[in-house]
Amino acid sequence: MMLEDLAEAKWLRALIVAFSLIVLVLLAFQVLQPFLVPVVWAVILAYVTWPMHERVVLLCRGHRELAALIMTLALSAAIILPIVWLIILVQAEALPIYRELAPLLAKVELPDSIKQIPLLGPRLVEIVEQFQRDPSSIDTAIRDFFSQSSGEVSAVVGGVGRNIIKLGLAMFSLFFMYRDGEHVAAQVERMLQQFFGKVRVSHYLDAIGSTVKAVVYGLVLAALAQGTLAGIGYAVAGVPAPIIFGIMTFLAGLIPFVVPFMWTGASIYLFLTGNTVEAIGLAIWGATAVSWIDHIVRPLVISGATRI
Repeated sequence: MMLEDLAEAKWLRALIVAFSLIVLVLLAFQVLQPFLVPVVWAVILAYVTWPMHERVVLLCRGHRELAALIMTLALSAAIILPIVWLIILVQAEALPIYRELAPLLAKVELPDSIKQIPLLGPRLVEIVEQFQRDPSSIDTAIRDFFSQSSGEVSAVVGGVGRNIIKLGLAMFSLFFMYRDGEHVAAQVERMLQQFFGKVRVSHYLDAIGSTVKAVVYGLVLAALAQGTLAGIGYAVAGVPAPIIFGIMTFLAGLIPFVVPFMWTGASIYLFLTGNTVEAIGLAIWGATAVSWIDHIVRPLVISGATRI
């Protein structure tokens, strides 16, 4: 009798259903986990570029599939082509720069302030002295590094491959976000209204949308400002091809903590080629104007849109 009452208890049925749903959600998360980041990026890109997509839909006379395809191809080209161009440019310019700097490196004399740096100073002195004795030793060192670090190199190559696959998944998802974005957004909003109420959900979604746009716009505008200021510094200091290096700095600005390597490398190049004053000036310009503009533009854009 007790077993029959227990089997008919409503709370037990609700508990079993809840437990089953939790298990299904956890299993679904494990299966979909590799695809979550690309899908989230597709949602962000679709949301930020949605006004442009609506214009393309009007130009395509309401054909959403065609408009989604055009927008996906255009955005893919805007992301992939600069990366390919940057890789080709680095490969084309690396060897001539190395050949130009190799004789200069053989004459480098490290200042006493650098020699006295604990741990790092003696190691730098040893490397410079070895290179001065045998300029070709740097080639041997690079080859030895890659041969001894095959595991690390394989990990880097594997990471690049995984990121390429994720980028492809994001672009694939982006097409469906453009095509069915309105229906998906309406369904998500209706579902959230069941839990939080219509007025509250509308307020939350507006805040989230404005924040996402502000963060993306702030990131791009800050990188654009850094690339512009760095390009001005390159031109004044006499760095070869300042426009190209300014564009490279803009692309580097989209990646955290990479921009300082750009102007630092240019300053080292100027120092090794005998332009000491220009090298110091570019280093000061990079450390002040170029690096700090990111801390000005991005907070202004985000705070202006989200009232933070």
